[in-house]
Amino acid sequence: MSFPVPTSSDPTRRFKDATNAARAALEALIADANAAGWGTDEMTVALVEAAQSLKDANTRDPSPADDPVISDVDAKQGQIGRGELFD
Repeated sequence: MSFPVPTSSDPTRRFKDATNAARAALEALIADANAAGWGTDEMTVALVEAAQSLKDANTRDPSPADDPVISDVDAKQGQIGRGELFD
């Protein structure tokens, strides 16, 4: 699936074009989901939830590609939890 290239720098026009492109992509995705046995209502709700999750993740970290590679993080400093250390 590919999206059209933006044709305007006007924010209002870009929003409308992006919305139209997203809708076309979602219609195709829902048609594929329907063919696989998923209902339209359950898939649209799932897509809204997934989109919100992506929006929340982008709000927390808008540039995840700039994050350090996991192997670049010191194990002790990168430990997840409440102060426990590796054995």
